Amino acid sequence: MPPDLSAAPFHLDAAARDWVAATLARLTPDQKLRQLFNLRLAGSDPAALALAAAFGPGGVTRHLGADAEAERGIIAGLNASAATPLLVSADLEGSRMSLPFGLEVPNPLALAAADDVAATEEIARLMAREAKSVGINWTLTPVLDINAAFRSAIVATRGFGSDVALIERHMLATLRGFQAEGVAATLKHWPGEGYDDRDQHLVTTINPLAGADWDASFGRLYRSGIGAGAMSVMSAHIALPDYLRGKGVAEGVELYRPASVSRHLNEGLLRGDLGFQGLIVSDATSMAGLGSWSKRSEHLPELVTAGCDVILFSDNPDRDLGYLNAALADGRLTAARVDEAVTRQLALKAALGLQLPGRMSAHVPTAADRALVDRATRAAPTLVKDVQGLLPLSVGKHRRVLVLTPGIVFPFQNDPLPFALPDMLRAEGFEVTLHDPAQPFATGPVTADRFDLVLYLFGDETLLTRGRIFLDWRVLTGHFGLAMQRHWHEVPTLMVSFGYPYLLYDAPRMPTVVNAYCTMDSMQRAVCDLLLGRGDWRGVSPVDAFCGLEDAKF
Repeated sequence: MPPDLSAAPFHLDAAARDWVAATLARLTPDQKLRQLFNLRLAGSDPAALALAAAFGPGGVTRHLGADAEAERGIIAGLNASAATPLLVSADLEGSRMSLPFGLEVPNPLALAAADDVAATEEIARLMAREAKSVGINWTLTPVLDINAAFRSAIVATRGFGSDVALIERHMLATLRGFQAEGVAATLKHWPGEGYDDRDQHLVTTINPLAGADWDASFGRLYRSGIGAGAMSVMSAHIALPDYLRGKGVAEGVELYRPASVSRHLNEGLLRGDLGFQGLIVSDATSMAGLGSWSKRSEHLPELVTAGCDVILFSDNPDRDLGYLNAALADGRLTAARVDEAVTRQLALKAALGLQLPGRMSAHVPTAADRALVDRATRAAPTLVKDVQGLLPLSVGKHRRVLVLTPGIVFPFQNDPLPFALPDMLRAEGFEVTLHDPAQPFATGPVTADRFDLVLYLFGDETLLTRGRIFLDWRVLTGHFGLAMQRHWHEVPTLMVSFGYPYLLYDAPRMPTVVNAYCTMDSMQRAVCDLLLGRGDWRGVSPVDAFCGLEDAKF
């Protein structure tokens, strides 16, 4: 059924509705199918950009470079030849997923630890202004997932923790901030991630919650976000078997159909029960959570028939277009459903004013912007425990420091990035030795006559496509025997996680633990200052950092 474009979330006036109708009418059937695609674009290769433009998608997701002026030119060039104004999206999640030409801002878990709702909203507004300055008008955030299964690499630091009320207030603040600045927000990952510790990049994950439990958690969050005017929802490769059981789906594999290709979950639960009439975008179609379900020629049309208005990403758009045409020809996909999907896309564009004359202009961060980000960053680090009374550190007591670290793990880069914190400590007068797992015995014995402090540094904000996050002692130390050694009874020992907050599961008796949630250099500086006693530890853990283990508290 065509949506009421005058109602939530689009609220289009008569002129905007006329533009939608007129634009839909002038598009050819082929153009309409092409509008369903959102293509992933990275780099500045003219040939690749020309191919994307020639295909004529409804939108693109831009993996941005550090040159804002160049990005403005690329996006303006793509729009110049587009059949309709492009929805240009990005994952504005903060930390390493901050805009590379903008300010690094804390990620959702750090913002939840600081628990300053006003700061969360203002940071969303800042990211939106930076994004709009280069032509981005759609963010694939906020993340509504609940950090329940703590091994989840999907949620990790991308969500606002495990408490529904905490998630709700920061999700709403993020939503308000983005959309107040004219950037459409996206609630994800529908119908709710975080109870399965697997990665939907690798497998279809399962939300195991039964009706009342789902309704009190994810149902509450999505109702709240929809009520606040969220313009889009990302339907993910997550199954919700209990709901399908209630709809009479027979026992068997159909209970585990991913939401992205489930009409029950998109049209029945999301649109019907929750009343969402905005845009539904699929999660990335390259993910194994979808690819392991069925052949691409089958599930690509199913995304649309099941309620998705946008197909996210394609490695071969012409091939995928052929799959949609074949589905139209044999009746699996109807022209009416294509029109409905394109109408919702056009309505979102009109709600953002993309059909109106406008010009992208640079955004220069102000002193107030920088002060805001600094305050939020410094409010996040959390002293989980210090049973040995180690802190604050001082050169007089802890001068000789041994650092063990696997580096910063970033999912879009194969090799780990180095930490800045060791050099920060050196600048303070500490003598820092870095353990090299490639030469595991070069450091020599870890004894009190050689070292005053053992410092473990971890930087796993997320491990997409790498399975579960855990403290791998073998990789950390570089040797089977060294992996079994624990030094905290001889040498004061500190562990700092600039990301994943659950490492106590693998080191429950670690005596002093700090969770800092973000790997960005500004967070490392904030932690350095706090370790040295320059300020107070104000962050409150938004998750159970002790992983339910009583012994981890000691």
